[in-house]
Amino acid sequence: MRFSSFFLVFLCALSASAQTARKYSNEFLNIGVDAGAFGMANAVVASSGDVNSGYWNPAGLLDLEDQQMAIMHAAYFANIANYDYAGFAMPLDNTSAFGLSVIRFGVDNILNTTQLIDDQGNINYDNIKLFSTADYALTLSYAKRFPMLGLKLGGNAKIIRRVIGEFASSWGFGFDLGLQYQSNNNWHYGLMVRDITTTFNTWSIDQEAFATIQDAVFGQNQSLPETTEITLPKAQLGVAKQWNFRNDLSLRSELDLNVRFAQTNDLFSGESLSMTPALGAEVGYLDTVYVRLGAGNFQQVTQIEGGQTTGFQPNIGVGFVFKGVAIDYALTDIGDQSTALYSNVFSLKIDWAYFR
Repeated sequence: MRFSSFFLVFLCALSASAQTARKYSNEFLNIGVDAGAFGMANAVVASSGDVNSGYWNPAGLLDLEDQQMAIMHAAYFANIANYDYAGFAMPLDNTSAFGLSVIRFGVDNILNTTQLIDDQGNINYDNIKLFSTADYALTLSYAKRFPMLGLKLGGNAKIIRRVIGEFASSWGFGFDLGLQYQSNNNWHYGLMVRDITTTFNTWSIDQEAFATIQDAVFGQNQSLPETTEITLPKAQLGVAKQWNFRNDLSLRSELDLNVRFAQTNDLFSGESLSMTPALGAEVGYLDTVYVRLGAGNFQQVTQIEGGQTTGFQPNIGVGFVFKGVAIDYALTDIGDQSTALYSNVFSLKIDWAYFR
């Protein structure tokens, strides 16, 4: 009863804060990691139990038996933007675990043409310079098991660095909280709350560089952008089930509910609360070969001619594990069903237990 009352107060507080903060900030941290999770439409918050749990649900790090590392690469917008991830995790003892992960989302070699036309009105291509814009996140994860309650609890501390060439940069800090519970009949439950205290980004803007943009692009005085961003909390609730058929075939399925404390174009949307489901399934053979299917990102899409339709993102994936090395691939948004662009995602995971 106390937990229910606390959770109700918590939701009300988040809904109230949603009235004054932005809906979208640090969105690169919502993309996800691990091609295996992408193949299941990111419906893994209840069943995640490896190095990638540092992102999906740090409580899952307690399923580790030894050190693991993972890397991932994906390209977006016809290879214009690159998204990269690396993670490391290890158990500390029988009841605790630690994780570290780094994410970068960047667009490199952007042409800076603000000085293309000189003071005399002449075009000078030698004045064109290149710059990059990139978002970075460093996450430290810790998980603790509570045997008496049957719960696994984990938390993240995030440091965020965002850079837009020489024009602007920011630092941000935030925290996540996750928990998992497993019943005796292979049902798994999970909850992940991102940016639980809200995440703050503070921007530093080079006013001289900003003035060159004003002169070249706007041709008139413009006020500086806001220097503070607040990222609202988001919650992901999941329930999963594991079936084992004989000794060579397995099936894992999970249903997640993604919640934002703001009005969006999610499938179910109110004034201060929006929700959309995600469903994923994984079939494994001999713990070696895996095939994955998923559907998520259900959105209300406004059509050019008026009216709305429901869009969703179907994903597929395959994985192969051999002697502690796992290679996974996912193809997202098959057939361009959603407003998101399709992407090919590759990831690699190494379990050091097989090399000792």
